[in-house]
Amino acid sequence: MTSPRSRLTAGLLLLVPLLSSCFSAGGASSSSDSSASGEGGRLRVVLAFQPTENYSPHGQDAFALSRLGVAEGLTRLDANGAAAPALAESWSREKGGRSWVFTLREAAFQDGGEVSAQAVASSLNHAAGAAPAPAALSGVRLTADAVGEDRVRVRTDEPDPVLPLRLSNPSLSVFSPGAYGEKGTVNPAGTATGPFELTGTTGDTAATLDRFDDYWGGRAQAAGIDVRFVSDGTARANALRTGDADIAESLPVAQIASLDEGTVHETDTARNTSLRLNTRSGAFTDAGLRAAAREAVDASAVAEGVHEGHAQPARGLYGPALAWAGGKRGEPAGRAEATEPRGTRITLAAYDDRPELAETAQVLQQQLEKAGFRVGLEVRTYARLESDLLAGKFDAVVASRNMMLDTGDPVSVLASDYTCDGGYNLSFLCDEKADRLIAAAQAETDPAKRQDAAMKAEAAILGTDAEIPLVHLKAVTGVAAPVKGTLLDPYERQFVSTGTRR
Repeated sequence: MTSPRSRLTAGLLLLVPLLSSCFSAGGASSSSDSSASGEGGRLRVVLAFQPTENYSPHGQDAFALSRLGVAEGLTRLDANGAAAPALAESWSREKGGRSWVFTLREAAFQDGGEVSAQAVASSLNHAAGAAPAPAALSGVRLTADAVGEDRVRVRTDEPDPVLPLRLSNPSLSVFSPGAYGEKGTVNPAGTATGPFELTGTTGDTAATLDRFDDYWGGRAQAAGIDVRFVSDGTARANALRTGDADIAESLPVAQIASLDEGTVHETDTARNTSLRLNTRSGAFTDAGLRAAAREAVDASAVAEGVHEGHAQPARGLYGPALAWAGGKRGEPAGRAEATEPRGTRITLAAYDDRPELAETAQVLQQQLEKAGFRVGLEVRTYARLESDLLAGKFDAVVASRNMMLDTGDPVSVLASDYTCDGGYNLSFLCDEKADRLIAAAQAETDPAKRQDAAMKAEAAILGTDAEIPLVHLKAVTGVAAPVKGTLLDPYERQFVSTGTRR
């Protein structure tokens, strides 16, 4: 069989612009630059969130692997949120609607193996069998099998009209057979397919990536990436200011004025900050106390006081970055009457990796105490907070969530975050009406009708007061002046590409 490396050469220059032109780029670079010789220096990148699962691709660490260009799946999201080719160059839905066939492009794993149908099917089956299941598979049972050498059939128990979108989730990235160890462990070092290879880590504080020269999409211009994970937002801004970082994500709005104007880039996203109330245990099992919390919260104080005008007061779960949402929104229905808190004690949690969350929690603490609650505040890094959040150890949490992050589909995040069986249900909401409406939305195949159904589910969710939307956010990214080609992705899945360089 001809080597996948040699078979790629003729098409590389045509493919690379497609990959790097999906989103706006930091600096004055053009996507077509990614076909250059690729002799740039190493990039120094500072990210906000430490890996929490030893870089396992089946959880939230998968997004770091995706954003750093290490891992990729069969599909990706384009600028319009549609499924676009990645390791699969095409796909089609089979009769009956429960299976899709994906035709693979010729590509290589970083350990030298070929991206074969058998390897891809095995990788997807490992992800489907992971415990806990990846958020993208919330409520979905998936199996994959090889069809010849270059096609993969993916089946779901029920028809899934957005499966190509679902497979764009970084937690469903493809790895070589050598990645999988005993007891469900996955080692992404040297086993992925992206333009950069994970070659070393320093605990959860730093990582080293080297260029993968045989990447199917062309040779990256940067020789590699040196990554640091820094939870303190001011420290990330200082690293950019002092020249210790080329790219720094999630900068505090309080630092914007002190940075050179050309280094700060704001991007509309589908990300919200919300107050999520624990409906399973503690004070907020009482719908009346949830209503009292909602009435106590003033989102404009968060937008103006905390974000200094760099965010909008939230109108719902889907913000203005999703232009279709505003005209389809209805009023929440079935809300309970507020109950007087009368000194009810609650514990409010927040994580400080995203700069404004801890300050938002302090503002909410004051507002809730003014309404009659007695509020204890718990602030940690997300890595130290996550397990307790998922165990329901707090009454409320200030959390940030990109509503299109998991699949690019407005319905999938509802299934993972707001259903009885949801894998990332921080409110522990289990509401019969909400579950029914979300299930109806999942079954809808027409995109416009699917959006309509999502908005009906939104109204039902907000009617429970399990979540109190606060602000719709912009991503604030710092990019040093010499750096070109940074991807400012509204879906927050890509950060660097073959064309990112300094």
